[in-house]
This record gives sequence, structure tokens and C-alpha cells, in this order.
Amino acid sequence: MLPALNSAICWKLFHFFYLETQSAGNLFDLNLIGILRDYTPELSVVNIAMVSTSSTLNKNSNPFCCYLAGLIEGKGSIILPKTDISPKGKLNYPSINLVFHLRDFPLCQLIQKELGTGSLSRMKGNNSYLLEINSFEGVLKLVNLLNGNMRTSKIHCLYKLIDWLNNKNNDLNLIKKQLDSSPIDSNAWLSGFIDADASFSIFLNKNSIRIRFSLTQSSKIKLGISNEAIMNIIAEYLEVKVSTIQRKVSPNSIELTVKTQSIKSNNNLINYLTKYPLWSSNFLNYSDWLFALDLFKKVYKTKNKSEEVFYEIKKIKGEMNDKRVKFNWDHLIQFYNLD
Repeated sequence: MLPALNSAICWKLFHFFYLETQSAGNLFDLNLIGILRDYTPELSVVNIAMVSTSSTLNKNSNPFCCYLAGLIEGKGSIILPKTDISPKGKLNYPSINLVFHLRDFPLCQLIQKELGTGSLSRMKGNNSYLLEINSFEGVLKLVNLLNGNMRTSKIHCLYKLIDWLNNKNNDLNLIKKQLDSSPIDSNAWLSGFIDADASFSIFLNKNSIRIRFSLTQSSKIKLGISNEAIMNIIAEYLEVKVSTIQRKVSPNSIELTVKTQSIKSNNNLINYLTKYPLWSSNFLNYSDWLFALDLFKKVYKTKNKSEEVFYEIKKIKGEMNDKRVKFNWDHLIQFYNLD
């Protein structure tokens, strides 16, 4: 049996030969009963054992892989070292990171457990948790899970990571798969993308009620490649248009937004999310949003501006998003797995 090695040792060994399997750390046993209901975390630092990548190579069609790709493309990062060795003589190695809001800690833990790799820590001065995969086994596993499931310009970051890994070992020969060009409603990618960076909101006054969904992305990523193509695909599916917004605080930063507001476009979104659900706290916002939309449809059909309905929708609005204080995570029991 091989001795347990930490991730830094694994990366050092990788400079000499390619490891098929390697394990390190301690396995974390997720207690669903303990964390999935009304959970508010304060601090968690968890080390997960590295798992062999051999079992992941044929699982790219798994809904978890598609959802994970959408999540990482929405708010994740793929980081490559500029040099192999730091000025202090330490080994530099790549990492794949995901940032979760404090309220989404249960989902963060569940993804970490399903991956079987990565470290989870509370970010200082930020209401967020960082899930960081930076071991050799972990990074290689994530590359295999993401490869072929990505849809945005962030695929070029994955390509650079693949080049980096291949250059470190001639026997690795990782192949760069193309963007997933299947219909946007054919897998769970969009639900991951929505969980990463989308919002469900309600606007209302005495004369108007608007039930909205919006998804915003920067027009370009760091490599200078536009995200316009994927936003157009999403907009076409929802039957809306992409709008551009120039941020006042950063004149050179242009944001692309896809927004639903009509009953037709909202129904298109509902049809997708019924098949491929959300898993973050956005699921709770969506559930409230959906209830408000049903109330609104009744008003729309009867053209009866009922004060009772108005105040019911107003109450729902007052308990959504940042105003939410109660969290129920029962839906995570049905979360995807790699088996």
C-alpha cells in the first residue's frame, strides 16, 4: 500500500513520472441529516482524500459533469502558475477554484464530497467559501470531467491547463475536446450557469407587477474572448434578446444580460428548470418566484387587480434573495452523483 502523500509531494512526483493512483488526507463523511436543513455555517476547513481519475474518464455524459461545467464557467477559475518554482523555492502548481456564497455552504460541501477531492475554507473578509482543487489527482480529475462539457470562452483556460499538464509529461496526451454544441436544453449545463450568476426578482408597485429572471456575464473574460456567443444561445432558447450595459464604475467593462419578463419567456425557463433543477439557494428563490408568477398569471388572466394578490406577492418579494433568513436544503437529497 502506498503511504499517504500531501498534494505538494504528488506534484513533485509528477515532474518525474505520471501517477495512475495516489491518495492523501482523510475522507470527509458528509452528514446530510446534519447540514441540509436550516444551516448557517460559520467556519469550515476540510481536506478530502484524492481519488483516482481512472474512474472518471467515461463519465462526461453524467448530469453532474454538465452542471459542474456550467458552475465553473459561471463563477469558477482555472489558474496556472507563471513559474514552476516560487522565489522562496516552493513548487507552484495549477488549481481549479469555485467560490460559493456563505449561504450555499451545504451545496459546496456536497460538491466537494462528490468530487472526492479539494480543500474548503472560509475566505477572510468575505461572505464566501472557497473550494480549491490543487492536487495532481484532483486537477487531472476535474480536467477529465470538464473536457467536452464546456460551452463558453473559458474553455481556452482549460486548454492552457491541458497544455501545461501535457508539457510536464509526454505520456499524458490529454486531448482538447471541442465546445459542447448540443442544444442548450439537452443537459444540466445551463442550471449550473444559472446557479453561478443569475437572479430571480420581483418588481411591483400599485400599477405594475413584473416577475423577472436575469443572467449577466461580462462581455469578455481575461483572455479577451467574448462571451456573446453563449449569451445569444441562451437568449434564443428563452426567446428574448441580449442587452448590453456599460458599467459606470468601469467604463471599459461591458456586461451582457439575458432577461425574461414575459409569460412566454418565463415559461421557457420553467420548462428547462423542471427538467434540470437548480441546487444552490437560488432553488429557494426560484420556488418563491414560481409561486409569485402563478399568482400573477391568475391576475393577468382575470385582469382583476386584487389587493390580496398584490400583498401576497409583496410578502414573497420581502423574503427572497438577500432578505431570506430561512433555508431548507431537502432538495439536495436528489443531487447528482458520479456513480
